[in-house]
Amino acid sequence: MTDLAMIWEGEDRAADLQLVDGDLAAEDGLRTAVILSLFTDRRARPDDVLPEADADRRGWWGDVAAASPDDQIGSRLWLLSREKRRAEVVARAREYAEEALAWLVRDSVARFVKVEAEITPQGWLGLGVVIERPGGPARQRFDFVWRGLQ
Repeated sequence: MTDLAMIWEGEDRAADLQLVDGDLAAEDGLRTAVILSLFTDRRARPDDVLPEADADRRGWWGDVAAASPDDQIGSRLWLLSREKRRAEVVARAREYAEEALAWLVRDSVARFVKVEAEITPQGWLGLGVVIERPGGPARQRFDFVWRGLQ
């Protein structure tokens, strides 16, 4: 299956569609799926603490009709936007990323997904994602940095 190719780059460390010779690029890999899974805002759970009081719980409107409550688009990484750089916040970031990428294993796109999270020397949240696919390529690794923590 071919998707429009997204890249993660620039000073703001944000995703954007990729252009090649003036045309939108396409890809057959997982990079775009991983970017959308991690950096699209999943709806906050009722027990989640929102970054701002009375804030929007966000999420994609299509998740309202999902067949399963676990079948949601995006991640809850946005909830960390006002958090400090602490070990427990890094652990939550890893948990949120694993939750967002779990569909890859449920849908048999991947055999396993491993997420690593750390605070980079620049003070950003670093995420490393290793995906092993059932039919190859054997493993793919994606690295992202996000300035969402304070």
